[in-house]
Amino acid sequence: MFKVDLKGHVGSFRVEAAFQGTSGVTSLFGQSGAGKSTITNMIAGILRPDSGRITVNGEVLFDSERGIDVPARARRVGQVFQDARLFPHLSVRSNLTFARWAGRRHDTRSLEEVVDLLGIGHLLDRKPGGLSGGERQRVAIGRALLSAPRLLLMDEPLASLDQGRKADILPYLDRLRSEAGIPILYVSHAMEEVARLSQTLVIVSEGKTIASGPVAEILSRVDLGRATGRHEASALLEGVVSRIDPEWGLSSVDIGGQVVQVPGLDAPLGEAIRLRILARDVAVATSEPKDLSIRNALAGTITSITDESGPYTEILCRVGDQALRARVTRASASGLGLAPGKSVFLLIKSVAIARRQRAPALGAELTDATGQQTLV
Repeated sequence: MFKVDLKGHVGSFRVEAAFQGTSGVTSLFGQSGAGKSTITNMIAGILRPDSGRITVNGEVLFDSERGIDVPARARRVGQVFQDARLFPHLSVRSNLTFARWAGRRHDTRSLEEVVDLLGIGHLLDRKPGGLSGGERQRVAIGRALLSAPRLLLMDEPLASLDQGRKADILPYLDRLRSEAGIPILYVSHAMEEVARLSQTLVIVSEGKTIASGPVAEILSRVDLGRATGRHEASALLEGVVSRIDPEWGLSSVDIGGQVVQVPGLDAPLGEAIRLRILARDVAVATSEPKDLSIRNALAGTITSITDESGPYTEILCRVGDQALRARVTRASASGLGLAPGKSVFLLIKSVAIARRQRAPALGAELTDATGQQTLV
């Protein structure tokens, strides 16, 4: 577990951050320039806050009132950056073991364990120049793990990779989340990444942490649209694969008594699934629809509607004990008489659920994440 409560500045840019994370992944999300990297550099000891307190697993790394400021080299914070920063003249094996040797650190985690976790055994005798971007990042993650960190900081680790390389490395990050056994602070401005990987989501805007909490709870907040980006507005639904129809290539995911049909989902019966549904992919009906190609019609109740002056409005609904968002025109909302408390049906095209992710229930202990996937 780690706790951060700090204030500081770099030049004229000021930051003010307060949040905490437990096991699994805590994500810092914000637009470019929001202050995410400044905050993580203060946690790592690269930058010194003006005031505050930082603890990891109960150990104080920084406390301005008590005059504690542990040097960066002694904080045992492993860092992974956008670029892998490997030594080009060393083999993968030597890059992996360098941090442990340089820091004279000893840990129960073996080289073989990390190599297996990240699937890089076949790369050990190669040089970084002969690796793909995704392979270099996996080696960089392995090097950080072998430095015996208390906390792993991952600062935009996929930002320099194309979509294909991201798809290659994400399953390893899924596995890392469940098997590394240390808290991970993941920095990104890509919502699809944080929705897939996170248990806790922290929103950063203009140097301040303006919201933090369970990822599904934060994604359902319509008041954060400016900081999270309205185009990527979404919600998470969690459920279990209850039926597989091989004839039509559809899997049914039970989300608490109602079913969402998902195409091409490679997951077995009983698998826990997290579905990220974009608000722009949800339509609203006031009566149960018939004779439509849209196969997913979920009964829900409107809990809130944003008051906006533009052409669109955000509608937040409860579906069982979960939340779902819809973005529609204000004209449609008015014409349908939509208002808080009204019962509606929320329509989601199966083809809109184009990418898949396996995920355990939020807040649960992670057990086996091999080959996990994301639904958006």
